[in-house]
Amino acid sequence: MIPASITWLPVAVLKAVLFDLDGTFADTAADLAAALNHTLSTRNLPPLPLEILRPQASHGSQGLLKIGFNITPDAPEFDTLRNIFLDYYARNICVHSRLFDGMAELIATLEQRGIQWGIVTNKPHRYTVPLMQALGYASRAACLISGDTCTRAKPYPDTLLLACTQLGVTPGECLYLGDDLRDIQAANAAFIPGIIARYGYISTDAQLDTWGAQHMINTPMELLATCLS
Repeated sequence: MIPASITWLPVAVLKAVLFDLDGTFADTAADLAAALNHTLSTRNLPPLPLEILRPQASHGSQGLLKIGFNITPDAPEFDTLRNIFLDYYARNICVHSRLFDGMAELIATLEQRGIQWGIVTNKPHRYTVPLMQALGYASRAACLISGDTCTRAKPYPDTLLLACTQLGVTPGECLYLGDDLRDIQAANAAFIPGIIARYGYISTDAQLDTWGAQHMINTPMELLATCLS
C-alpha cells in the first residue's frame, strides 16, 4: 500500500529523480544471460534463450542461477557456481548492455531543467561503478548507491534515504523509478513516490496494480509527459 502521507508531486518541488539500474536505467539482460550461459557451459549444460532469462535479470545471480540450475543459496554448489557467474560477468560487464531507448533523452532533459538524478540499485558496488563508467554516465549521476552501500538493501528504504541525504533533498522532493516489486516497496517505506518502469524486466504474471506504485510508464520519456509536464 502507498503510505497515506504520499501525494503526487507538483513539478515546482521536484528536485531529484532516482533510478534502479538493471531493467530501469539500462538494459543489461543480455550480459547477465551470457554470464549464466557461460556458467551452464562449465557443467556441460545447454544455454538458455534470452527471452526466458530476461524477466529474471533484475534478480541478479541468485535469480538467474535458480532458473539455470534450479538451485538456491543453501545448496552446496551455489557459491561455486555464483563465483563462476560473477567472475565472467565482471570481465564482460558491458558487452551488450545499453541504456533503454529514451533514457539518454530523459537524463539530458533532467539535467537541462536542473533536476538531479542518481542510481539506487541492489547491484553490488564492484559492478555498479564499472557498468556506469562503461555506459558513460558514472560522472553525471549525482549519486551511485549500491546494494552493499548500506547494511540493508531494497526492499528496505535505507539506500533510498541515503540517496536523499547525498543529494540534499527530502523524500517528498524526488521520485523513484524501478521495475521490481522491491523497488516500489522501498520507495513506499522511504515515503518517496514510486513509479513502475513497465518496459523493464517484469514477468507477464506480475500483478502491478497491487504493488502500491504512484504511477506506471511504458517508456522512459513518458516520465516527462506524465510526471514532469
